Amino acid sequence: MKRIAFHNREKETKEIMDILDDEPSLITFVYGPINSGKTTTISHLIKELPEDYAPFYVNLRGRFVTDYEDFLNVLFEIDEEEGGGNVAEYAKSALKDLGTVSGIPIPINLFERIFEKKDKSKDMFRYIERFFAEISKTRTPILIIDELQVIGDLKIDGLLIYKLFNFFIRLTKETHLAQVFVVTSDSLFLENVYSEAMLDGRCRYLLVDDFDHETTSAFLDKYGFTDDDIAMAWESCGGKPVCLVELVNTKLGSGDITEKTDKMLEEEISRLVFLLARNKETKSDIIDMLTIFASVEEVKYSDSMEIDLLSFLVKQNILFLDSARRTIKPQSRLNLLAIREVIADA
Repeated sequence: MKRIAFHNREKETKEIMDILDDEPSLITFVYGPINSGKTTTISHLIKELPEDYAPFYVNLRGRFVTDYEDFLNVLFEIDEEEGGGNVAEYAKSALKDLGTVSGIPIPINLFERIFEKKDKSKDMFRYIERFFAEISKTRTPILIIDELQVIGDLKIDGLLIYKLFNFFIRLTKETHLAQVFVVTSDSLFLENVYSEAMLDGRCRYLLVDDFDHETTSAFLDKYGFTDDDIAMAWESCGGKPVCLVELVNTKLGSGDITEKTDKMLEEEISRLVFLLARNKETKSDIIDMLTIFASVEEVKYSDSMEIDLLSFLVKQNILFLDSARRTIKPQSRLNLLAIREVIADA
């Protein structure tokens, strides 16, 4: 099978590199609709970074985190070799062969020592700060947490998420030790973060959206799509990268891309119809809200909207709430077309 090459995200890459060129001062939230390419963009950028940077990437996607033990096992990359008690010396040693790691390196004896403490967060943050302080003498540490909303409700002597954000503020705005990126497709999580006064003036937002028409055309053109093919793909899928990859794979496999788009739309319609069938008591209210998109693709968020209903549709990945721009739209072009089909038959 031919591997689909990463398609250059020039705008987003430039924005991130501009951030990295400055002294760490703000937490950066990388957000966007589901499957818009956030993780792919970050992962590709990490591979291309010059040696001036030391990235530490932690992905919480699919991880079942219920307590500190789970979280520490994800946050740290445990070195089974016994390290000394001197964090600075260990950091120097780790830096010699440091590539992109799936966590923050820590010798097993220090990890076990932290886990035994009653106030684990205090010792955990102290270790990371001292580790980054040593790394920062020669390289800029970059801490990237993907799908942070996984621990949004984890309560251990208060919400862990608030302790983390306070620590992120210290790493960026207070000590300028490390760049911190939080990646998420959970727009409700971002809405809660956006409304938190503690982060006012301490964070920025970077949108990684679906491809625009020009980028979509350039991507499909590489794989032999004709102008008519591209027009059909755009009308059916918009610029959703995961959908475009499906069409490319279909074409490379000598399949019919029109049949493929029809099938994807049918699946999305079925998902929405099933959702309405499972929620008979609120079916009419759901349809009323979705009717907003009968003639437009995006609307401004209004305080008059039923927040519980909106939250439900966002959680179901039907709608995307952009907290920074205060807008609401379907998660994808396929979602939009499915919504219009279903409300027309309602």
